Amino acid sequence: MDIFYQQSAVVDKGLGIANIKGSRWDTAIGSVVTQLVMIAMLVTTAATLWANHEGGVDLNTVEQISDAITPHLGVDAGRILFSMGMVGAALVAAIVVSLTAAWGMGEVTGYRRSLGDGVKQAPWFYVVYVAVLAVGATVVMSGVNLIDINIFVQVVNALLLPIVLGFLAVLSQKALPEPYRLKGRYAVVVWTVTVVMCALGVYSGIAGIFTS
Repeated sequence: MDIFYQQSAVVDKGLGIANIKGSRWDTAIGSVVTQLVMIAMLVTTAATLWANHEGGVDLNTVEQISDAITPHLGVDAGRILFSMGMVGAALVAAIVVSLTAAWGMGEVTGYRRSLGDGVKQAPWFYVVYVAVLAVGATVVMSGVNLIDINIFVQVVNALLLPIVLGFLAVLSQKALPEPYRLKGRYAVVVWTVTVVMCALGVYSGIAGIFTS
């Protein structure tokens, strides 16, 4: 999803060849920072929850996660921090998913698709954008287990990773202008990382199916 969002965002912002270096640094720094934050949260949460609970704790619902984490931060402060984290993550996810869908549908159907256009200039873009937000809100308010949905989405993402990364690597080697195509040792490195990540993604996806 992030890959499709980024490529559409690059187009929407009107970035060109002159912006390649800056865009690469932006992507690299953002990727490293987000993964470091994720690692820090996982390690901190695991060390906190399992330090005082023999055999671990149940984390099958959002409520259970909140109840397990907040006592270590203080009831009031913990709930405020947990709520802020959930709201922040939800907003980011909602923006990425809805905009990616609106941009993607526009690329397929050909309707105008830019945040620089108003509702009158790009009505279908905003219709799809709002519709996806509405569907997401309906699912959340339906009472369905959000942890199960999250695990399902992550498993699907992992299983689809070879298709996404594979096509991306092929396009970068075949479709880019000649000066910017993958070639030489850099191409070997990119393909090696792609194959390894795809293998790990498929393995984790299959493991998620059998352990869920």
